[in-house]
Amino acid sequence: MIIIMSKTSEIIVLTVVLAALSFIVHSATANPNNHRYNVGDPVPFFVNKVGPLNNPSETYYYYDLPFCRPDPLVLKKESFGEVLNGDRLTNALYELKFREDKTRETLCQKKFKVAEVAKFRDAVIDDFYFQMYYDDLPLWGFVGKVEQESGILGDKGPKYYLFKHVRFDVLYNGDQVIEVRAFSDPNHVVDITEDVEIDVTFTYSVIWNESSTKFKDRLGKYSRASLVPIRRQIHWFSFINSVVIIVLLMGLLTLLFMRRLKNDMRKCADGDEEEDKEVGWKYIHGDVFRPPPNLSLFCAVLGTGTQLLTLVFILFGLAFLGVLYPYNRGALLASLVWIYTITSVIAGYTASSFHNQFTENGWEWSVRLAGFLYLGPLLVTVLILNIIATGLGATAALPFGTITVILLVCPCVGIPLLAFGGVFGYRHRSEFEAPCATKRYAREIPPLAWYRKTPCQMFIAGLLSFSAIVLELHHLYASMWGYKICTLPGILFITFVILVILTAMISVGLTYIQLSVEDHAWWWRDVFLLLHAGSFSSAVQHFDDVFEILDLPFIPIATKIKKTVYNFKKLGLDRCCVGAQQPFLCSAIASTSMPVFPLNSKS
Repeated sequence: MIIIMSKTSEIIVLTVVLAALSFIVHSATANPNNHRYNVGDPVPFFVNKVGPLNNPSETYYYYDLPFCRPDPLVLKKESFGEVLNGDRLTNALYELKFREDKTRETLCQKKFKVAEVAKFRDAVIDDFYFQMYYDDLPLWGFVGKVEQESGILGDKGPKYYLFKHVRFDVLYNGDQVIEVRAFSDPNHVVDITEDVEIDVTFTYSVIWNESSTKFKDRLGKYSRASLVPIRRQIHWFSFINSVVIIVLLMGLLTLLFMRRLKNDMRKCADGDEEEDKEVGWKYIHGDVFRPPPNLSLFCAVLGTGTQLLTLVFILFGLAFLGVLYPYNRGALLASLVWIYTITSVIAGYTASSFHNQFTENGWEWSVRLAGFLYLGPLLVTVLILNIIATGLGATAALPFGTITVILLVCPCVGIPLLAFGGVFGYRHRSEFEAPCATKRYAREIPPLAWYRKTPCQMFIAGLLSFSAIVLELHHLYASMWGYKICTLPGILFITFVILVILTAMISVGLTYIQLSVEDHAWWWRDVFLLLHAGSFSSAVQHFDDVFEILDLPFIPIATKIKKTVYNFKKLGLDRCCVGAQQPFLCSAIASTSMPVFPLNSKS
């Protein structure tokens, strides 16, 4: 099976993708002129969200806690990516004017009721942090602290304190802000252990210092925040591990093919190649190139996989161009939505062109399935999780307007591009030419040993591919659901290329083994073989988190239930947004690499 694409087709499809890519790069690039101030000028300051330190995906509105709030509350007009990222930037009472120091400035005075004290105490128990933005720079601080006190008569239990003073350290270079940090002063606290009404005066200080760092380098601090030297050692270990696996597999495949080639050459030398002694793959050569069953669905899987493969390479391109960088709020999610929509043309073209290589009837269904196969379940899952997040009052809940925009992007942009790709693939179709005639009736497949059946081969293929990317997958999940920052896209790209090569080699090797036992039903086998690579790893990790939560003795049962729901919410997004991509990606790679053996062998 070889997908033949003419030069004209490649140029047109590539032009559409590059035009969309240039639009994304242009819209995501910041202008430094927007960040210049004179002495005493107000600098944009927004509070964003709060949440527990041990669960970054669980975040709430900043003013869900009874902090000092301005009147009225004004929400910042957010971009599409910021909303998808769960950012809810709101104005604040803090005034940090450019290069103006302040000492113990009063923010507000509040009298907390018993319920408000209890809410703060629960936040301190869960180790809540807050996030703010100053001149588009993120800063964090803790809500309070817990101290374990003991006395002469024994343990008195923990004491809970609320921080009431924040110190801001700001660095500047000329007329631009370079860095900002927030420190919750442990010497200025109020005891919130008891359920009593208390009076609290919140204060803050601002200290300005000059820096030699240039404005264009001010985000370098956040790239260095993830212990890069240590991670590079782990990255290199992962790289060496992957290379060793590829070398072993390449050696195994070389031995298999060399043995087969020697047997064929020996038969030719003995002059008995015309004898009817064909066994294994040659015995079923009339069934190998039979069209796959459920052709429309197979083409849809292939089209979706090619689309996602293109999406991944474009994302790597954006990372290398510097468009995707740490704390560029929502840039990654917005890029995912728009790039996926634009690359629908590739899904339609691939599904249609491959379908028309076998038959010209029914290619429309292939195109429709290619548009629904991944996007449909993803939208349903996101809507269900959005309802859960709304019920929990989390910032991850998308507003109705954003959901409407997402639902309109698909019919207004995605469907026309999908249809255009399908029609284009139909117009530039090419007939698949098998190197040998296909028999009218399929030969019966003989009984297979247990280790040659699909479940066992799924486990082997998944284990091999997963072992090559396990360390990088750990860092990827830590970046998605934790606080680590992925600052080495080059190594991640190399790992992805290794995964592509490894997938192709596993596909060729297992296809050879399958055909050697006269099993000619190889089309769908490879789609299922590589389903196993990342499924059990993330599932085990998430369920381990659930049992760890349930085993914590000091957390109330209601909080345990809420944290467990958030963990399953994270698992659902992981399986739908990340895990579901893998079979499509692997099928696209495998479907173009599997025919290498049968085509070349028959030649």
